[in-house]
Amino acid sequence: MSENKNVQDTHISEQMKALHGALIRVVSALNRPRNDEKLIAEAGIQLDRALFSILISIERLGPIGVVELAERAGRDYTTVSRQVAKLEKLGLIIRQHNAIDRRIREAVISRTGKAMTERIDAAREQMGKVVFKDWPQDELDVFVRLMQKFADAMDSDASMLE
Repeated sequence: MSENKNVQDTHISEQMKALHGALIRVVSALNRPRNDEKLIAEAGIQLDRALFSILISIERLGPIGVVELAERAGRDYTTVSRQVAKLEKLGLIIRQHNAIDRRIREAVISRTGKAMTERIDAAREQMGKVVFKDWPQDELDVFVRLMQKFADAMDSDASMLE
């Protein structure tokens, strides 16, 4: 039985290596500056590329504090704080006090910011159609469901990964 377990462990290890390799490729593709630039151009918006991912994160995750935003972005707190201030000055986000702890200020998307992220989403959908053009709808549905399940598991087990 231990030989069977070793075979199973080897298979899982190979799967984890393959998954990790695929994730590195996906993250690398998503982090390419030219992809953000293309998305910004396709959306027809004017936004500094450095602010792009912060705006999207605030729209998706807000209300969110700068500390959590910096942690999720893998950036220094002071850098993210400056970027959030720029987004606020541009009228794309609003800073508000946390409902429970008034000492904490959180960022939420403004109407102007929401309109901008909707344009980005529309451009992203057009770009996604190119990526998934040869995928059958049922495979795309399963992929989306499993990616959401994976993201949920990563979020719930985040402390284990630190």
